[in-house]
Amino acid sequence: METATIRIPEAKKNLLKAVASLENKKMNDIIVNLIDEYVARRKESLELLSVPGLLNEIRASSREFRHRKTVPISDARKKLER
Repeated sequence: METATIRIPEAKKNLLKAVASLENKKMNDIIVNLIDEYVARRKESLELLSVPGLLNEIRASSREFRHRKTVPISDARKKLER
């Protein structure tokens, strides 16, 4: 396992130290677990963003929506049924 340095506020470090002591765990183990949980929650988003061009399509759709360039749901359904 490699070493990494992170900067966190002292108050948060003290809270982490207290939790680690209470749970009889190493601070490192808690942080690694938190990183794993964070990545797992975002895995689907990361997979979708790895699809070539999808992010650009999402941004374009968002711009169209903001500019009220929308299609009635009935028209969208008809298009999907084709």
